[in-house]
Amino acid sequence: MPDPLKTGAALNPALVDLQPLIGRWAVKITWSEQTHKLVGGPSSVQAPASFERFKDGGFLVHTIGGDGAPLAHWMIGRDETSGAFAVLYSDSRGVSRTYEMSLAGNVWKIWRNAPGFHQRFTGRISPDQRSIEACWEKSANGTTWETDFDLNYTKTE
Repeated sequence: MPDPLKTGAALNPALVDLQPLIGRWAVKITWSEQTHKLVGGPSSVQAPASFERFKDGGFLVHTIGGDGAPLAHWMIGRDETSGAFAVLYSDSRGVSRTYEMSLAGNVWKIWRNAPGFHQRFTGRISPDQRSIEACWEKSANGTTWETDFDLNYTKTE
């Protein structure tokens, strides 16, 4: 199968804002002290990641993990009328979730409001689009938030 990063398939026009994400990345994941106590092991891991066009550019798939981190897949799509992004998530632990997402300028956000386990992600894309500094936060009540882990993406191709 041809490499979807190099096929030249155009993105769905509704996804063109995601173009800076497309490519291969190296990610350093650093758990907060509290999360590290729960998961054990090293306090940080390096993992490969990619953003690839899927189904002729109709979706973007984000894959992250391996090398000590759970393997996770994100299927990203967008409603052409409302402009709202939707994200389906699943990982090698058997976790499946649905998120909302936005990308405005250099700020990438993902969030979900689930009873007992709210989550939010904020990533800042560098001006040269070669790095992303990001953080996942969690909350039991949607009001009081704490850092779950930090991510530092570096584009490799």
